[in-house]
Amino acid sequence: MDLRIEKLIYGGDGLARLPADDHGRGKAVFLPFVLAGERVDARLTGEKPGFARATPTEILETSPHRIEARCPYFRACGGCQYQHSSYSHQLDVKASILRENLRRIAKVDLPSELRVHPSPPWNYRNRTRLRVRVQPAFELGYFKFGSHELLAVEECPISSPTINKAIQSLWQAGRGGALDPEIREIELFADAEDQHLLIEAFCSRDVQPSRAAQLAEVLLKTLAEVVGATVFRGTADAGKSNAVPEILAQAGASDLSYKTAGPAYRVSAGSFFQTNRFQTDELVGIVTAGVSGRTAIDLYAGVGLFSVVLSREFERVVAVEASQQSHADLVYNSPANVKTVRSTVDQYLKNAAGRQRADLIVVDPPRGGLGEGVAKSLAALETSRLTYVSCDPATLARDLAPLLAGGYHIEEAHLVDLFPQTFHLESVLHLVR
Repeated sequence: MDLRIEKLIYGGDGLARLPADDHGRGKAVFLPFVLAGERVDARLTGEKPGFARATPTEILETSPHRIEARCPYFRACGGCQYQHSSYSHQLDVKASILRENLRRIAKVDLPSELRVHPSPPWNYRNRTRLRVRVQPAFELGYFKFGSHELLAVEECPISSPTINKAIQSLWQAGRGGALDPEIREIELFADAEDQHLLIEAFCSRDVQPSRAAQLAEVLLKTLAEVVGATVFRGTADAGKSNAVPEILAQAGASDLSYKTAGPAYRVSAGSFFQTNRFQTDELVGIVTAGVSGRTAIDLYAGVGLFSVVLSREFERVVAVEASQQSHADLVYNSPANVKTVRSTVDQYLKNAAGRQRADLIVVDPPRGGLGEGVAKSLAALETSRLTYVSCDPATLARDLAPLLAGGYHIEEAHLVDLFPQTFHLESVLHLVR
C-alpha cells in the first residue's frame, strides 16, 4: 500500500487512511516508526472492522524531522518509539497529542499557553527494568516490539551511565553462571548523582529463601556502585498494586538517599520514584511554586516528593499513599506538619476528606488516572485549587470532565518531558475555581 501519514497519535503510531469507498472516508491505518507528512510503502499486518494495522517497508517521501536512530536496537526493541525524530519535533508531537486528547475527550481547548519543559534526551533514566532468561543461555533485555519475546540488549542509551555499567556487569555475571535460573526480572535504580545503585531481582514463586540470600550477595558484588540488592518473590508488575511483592532476601543497603535541589528522600527497594534524573526539580517546582495556605492534601503521595516541599509553605499537609513500602518512606521523609495516611485515595475520600478544608489538592495518579468516582468526589470538595499531575493524556482528559463540570477551569498547563524518545508524556494542569 502507498500511504500518506496524517499525524502521530498517543502510543507512538502514525495515522494514515485506506482509500475512500462507497461508505465514506477510508479506514484508519496505524503504522509504527513513521512521521507526519511522510509517504510510505506499507504492508498490511492486520485488519479489524474499524481500523487496520500496517508496517512501513519503505519511506517514499521523508519528513525533514527524520534522523538516524542512535540506539542499535531501535525498531526491534519495544522501549522507544521516537528515536527516528529530532528531539525538538518530539516535543511538538507530544504537545499536539496532549492538546488533541483534551479537545477530543474533555471537549476543552487549552485557554493558556502550553508550557513545554524539555529534558536532556539521552541517559536520563534513573530506573530501568530488564527481563532475564538464564537457560539455555543467559540473556538480559527488553521485550521485542509488539511482542512478549525477549530481545537481548547490552546497552540502553536512555538509561544513566551507571545503569549501563551495571547492565554490562550483569551480562558478565550471567555468562559466568552466577545468576539463578529462577530470576525473571532485574530492576536497577540509581541515585541523583548516578553514583550509587540499588538492584531489585524478581524471581519465580518457588525460589527458596536460602538461594535468594545467595543471589542477593552475588548481585551486591556485581559492581562497586551497587550499595544494596533485594530479592523479591513474584514479578515487578506486582509492585503496581498496593502490596509490594514478598521480600525474600536483602544484602547491603535496602534504600537510597535521593538528593534534590531541596530535600533528600529515602527511597527503598519496592518504592516508586520519578524516573527522569534531570527533571525531578523541574517537576517539583511546577507543582509547588507559588502556593501556600493552611492545609494541602497530596493524594498518591508516593515517598513524599511533593508533600515534603509543600510542608514549607502550608501549616499542614495530609499525604495519602496506599503502597506499604512507599508509605513507610513517606513517613520517614515527612516533617512534623505532614500527616501521613496509608489508604487508597477512594477510601480516603469516602472516610475523611469531607471533613477537610484544604487550600490545595495535588493528585499524581498512576497511568489509569483518577477514575470517575474519585474525580467526582474531588469536584464535590470545597477546594479552590487542584493540581493534576498526569502520565497519560487520555485518562487526564477523561478525568477532567467531572472536574470542569464542578466549576474548575484550567489556569496553567505544562508538558514536562520525563520520557524522551518514547511516546509517554507527563503533564501538569493547575485548576482553579
